[in-house]
Amino acid sequence: MSFPQQALLLFLLNFFDAVLTIFWIRNGYATEGNHLMATLLDIGDSPFLAVKLAIGAVTAFVLWRWKDVKIAKYGLMLSLAIYIGLMAIHFITGLSAAGLLSETFLTDVSIWTNDILA
Repeated sequence: MSFPQQALLLFLLNFFDAVLTIFWIRNGYATEGNHLMATLLDIGDSPFLAVKLAIGAVTAFVLWRWKDVKIAKYGLMLSLAIYIGLMAIHFITGLSAAGLLSETFLTDVSIWTNDILA
């Protein structure tokens, strides 16, 4: 996959993260952990989505603009890995919302996540 395609993928993952976040929060399945973004969600979906997409667009553009710099390549790969992880969290949230995951499993995932990120 070429660098511009990877930058576009990063932006699209950012978009899906924003849309799914709004969906989970508005339907009572999740809360926003980022205080700034939570404040924007309190104002409305549009401000949240606009800021989230602006951040994603600027990030993708900056990484694409300096694509020949080695750190931009590493930054893009790290960003894609993080967003793919976020998509896994959205997937688990969806399974949970549909009642397809047990409470024990969700507790275990929460413990594993805290152990990894702590």
